[in-house]
Amino acid sequence: MLMDIFASATLLFLVMDPLGNVPLFLTVLKDVPEHRRSWVLRRELLIAYGVLLLFLAIGPYILNFLQLSKEAISIGGGIVLFLIALKMIFPTEHGLMGPKHKGEPLVVPLAIPLVAGPSSLAMIMLMREQAAADWLGMWLAVTLAWGVSAPILLASKRLYKLLGERGLTAVERLMGMVLIIMSVQMLLQGLAEYLKLGGAA
Repeated sequence: MLMDIFASATLLFLVMDPLGNVPLFLTVLKDVPEHRRSWVLRRELLIAYGVLLLFLAIGPYILNFLQLSKEAISIGGGIVLFLIALKMIFPTEHGLMGPKHKGEPLVVPLAIPLVAGPSSLAMIMLMREQAAADWLGMWLAVTLAWGVSAPILLASKRLYKLLGERGLTAVERLMGMVLIIMSVQMLLQGLAEYLKLGGAA
């Protein structure tokens, strides 16, 4: 039970990629007055936590309404995760999430998609579908992953000074490699389940 929660929390933490998001957070907050940055950060992190919990609660209903199978979510989540991981290893000119935003952020891009992104939301829906009876365990996993990510992002300025741009880049690319392996595993699991169901039919 505890190992499953820890494994789910670790996977979500890697998908959220807080260390890789440190430079992006600093860039987005650059135009925000110094005295407001801490408040804005806390607000955006709480919004992201609310979005994560919302998808944890309504994920199965979304899947049922759209008639999506867990195999489709596994394959789709694996593809999204693979694309995110590729951008972590081979960053584009504008960074992981496209062109930079100006002014004080509200929801976008800090809360969504930098913390509560498509891959983490898809991952939550998939894990919720796989552990339908263990809502409490899933809540603990999401809270633990967010609870470790939040202090890292709140300390983004200090971490950037400590590790430097090269250090953060090295960590982000290492996490990208781990995520690529995980995304391939998700794809293989989804395809295996789909082929198994097709064979049974």
